[in-house]
Amino acid sequence: MAPNPIESISPSNASDGQPLPDPRPEDTTATKAELLERKYALETDIVDGERPLKKMRTDDAVRETPDTLGQRKKGVASIKTEYLLQSTGRNRDSALIDDDAAEATGKVDARDRPKKDKNRGQNKARDFGSSRDEKGLCSTRATRPEFSPANCHFGEKCKWEHDLRKYLKDWKRPDLQTFDGKCPVYAAKGWCTLGWKCRFVGSHSTERKTEDGRQELVLLGLDEESQMAAATEEGVAVVNTILTETKSRLLKKKYPTPKTNTYLDWMNADQGGNKPSDGASEDGQDNRATYRDPPFLPSEKRKIYFGPETPVLAPLTTQGNQPYRRLCVSLGAQITYSEMAMSLPLISGQKSEWALMKAHRDEIEPPRYASKGPVVQDYDPTKDFRFGAQIAGNAPWVTLKATEVLAKCCSHLRVIDLNCGCPIDLVCRPGAGSALLDNPSKLEKMLRGMNTVSEEIPITVKIRMGTRDAKPTALKLVNRLVYGGEETHHKGLGTCGVAAITLHGRSKQQRYTRSADWEYISSCAALINQHREKGDRLGDTIQEADSRDQPPGKQVYFIGNGDCYSHVDYYEHLEKANVDGVMVGRGALIKPWIFEEIEQRQYLDKSATERLGYIEQFCKYGLEAWGSDEMGVGQTRRFLLEWLNFTHRYVPIGILEHLPPNIQDRAPLWKGRNELETLLGSDNYKDWIKISEMYLGPAHKDFKFQPKHKSNSYEIEAEG
Repeated sequence: MAPNPIESISPSNASDGQPLPDPRPEDTTATKAELLERKYALETDIVDGERPLKKMRTDDAVRETPDTLGQRKKGVASIKTEYLLQSTGRNRDSALIDDDAAEATGKVDARDRPKKDKNRGQNKARDFGSSRDEKGLCSTRATRPEFSPANCHFGEKCKWEHDLRKYLKDWKRPDLQTFDGKCPVYAAKGWCTLGWKCRFVGSHSTERKTEDGRQELVLLGLDEESQMAAATEEGVAVVNTILTETKSRLLKKKYPTPKTNTYLDWMNADQGGNKPSDGASEDGQDNRATYRDPPFLPSEKRKIYFGPETPVLAPLTTQGNQPYRRLCVSLGAQITYSEMAMSLPLISGQKSEWALMKAHRDEIEPPRYASKGPVVQDYDPTKDFRFGAQIAGNAPWVTLKATEVLAKCCSHLRVIDLNCGCPIDLVCRPGAGSALLDNPSKLEKMLRGMNTVSEEIPITVKIRMGTRDAKPTALKLVNRLVYGGEETHHKGLGTCGVAAITLHGRSKQQRYTRSADWEYISSCAALINQHREKGDRLGDTIQEADSRDQPPGKQVYFIGNGDCYSHVDYYEHLEKANVDGVMVGRGALIKPWIFEEIEQRQYLDKSATERLGYIEQFCKYGLEAWGSDEMGVGQTRRFLLEWLNFTHRYVPIGILEHLPPNIQDRAPLWKGRNELETLLGSDNYKDWIKISEMYLGPAHKDFKFQPKHKSNSYEIEAEG
């Protein structure tokens, strides 16, 4: 058994004490099976209709009443006196909160880069260093037996190492001893795709004696032929992968998009042509002569469902990666989205953008369905998925092309969602993201066109209240998206056919400086509900639209988004705002078990050991997704640290004076109930690196990490 990596670690803001407990106990909750087992074990222990104290842990906290409300200091988490630390003259999170990174707020704000920095790409002002072998192993040797390498075309001029034993001895760091020294990739697949580069290679390699008496190093697992056969089976772990040939054709602009081209030709030719009524004037007769019907109408869409039992994980830039989404699904998230992908890089075949479309097979399982909300007629839950893609674009041609290519290349998409909520200038300045809120006619054209070329995949949209404070425009926009604009009805085009609308209860200008406005969300939800009740009658008073222009079942789902941090928030929003579903963003980043709380309808006071178990689970998923070699370990570490940048803000339920907790509250300096809990709550990013080393080993000498706020020269404010 490997030595306990946590014993040598102590948090920067904790006092000296006993060594921290073993981070991998039996209740580490590393698998879904263990979660279910623990859940059912608890249910069998219920006595006299009450759950065990372990899962409640809220008896000592004061529930919020009109009398206790006044005792709470606005904006400050109320922590029990015995857990407070003496102030050192700084606010715990005052320099750490950077919520621009959450809820698909885009790529990088222009403020995030120094004025003279002309480097291209994301996170220009942040340097993550490098995690590579001192000298790499040639790919012709990486997955081959020692004495049977493939032919290297570069021969002796090759810059990579050809001597396997020398590579293992001199250039590769020692194997990791975490996870009991067993490779997570090998455990999941039966072979390791990284071969000799794997940091756990000792667990899936051996030395055998050849016929001539020599000792040969060989890898264990399936042979190449078996690996190829296994990769094409229906139960493959990752879906929505794109072929290299397809990327090459996109890069060379040779990938055909016939539907988009035909539709754009029609749309451009029909800019001025209106479809007149039967009693038209002479001018109307001229219009009839020039009007052209659309080349084709939307196809029948797959029917989807949103309800109280389907909590939604928001599209999260950077943090919304596949391993994190997979963790949230294991904890009860029913619907997930990709990170926001830009349409132009997608249709240009950029590898990094297409990687965002990959989903784990857990995400293509049907969401939980109990028919608790409005249900589309003939909805078949067995044909539904959990995973949807979100894209952004500034013009109809680019979003339509991206939609058509996604529909052809990604067969496991629940929906394709258009982002109209990103407030970052880098995205909005060209006309994408929140900029579309000020151009509703253009937005309607984009959504109608996407609905036309997406085949059976429904189209949805995510919006904000508006672009300016005190001037919300979402109500008018929702009305337009549901009923169609006046000019579109004159042309006989009907509605744009969106299947669902998600409203984030903040404006572009507001970002995260104030709480989300759920009263305004409720007003928009009332309009949607009116459409359901009187949709047919209201539709007849305007103009009868083709049923294929309508969303599935002629029903538009409405989802609210903003400041959901507990099951109390979740069910309160469902009841008071009367929305069909609630999307959870930052709340899930801070405590991903919020989905468990929603399902069980109670606070869960997770122990530090359980929380550390989720970190272990994320690391396993990360190594499976990004690889178990030096680069994959570095990638997993980097995204783990990005997540810890949020989750360290969690204040355990058991040390709070008042409930419910508020996501906008900032905590004073506090200590946990044990040293591990204090460590997990540390706002020092060096402690986060120590936490990562528990499962990923010592960081590479060239690895670097800075929280986003430390790389910026501007004063941080909680916005995004």
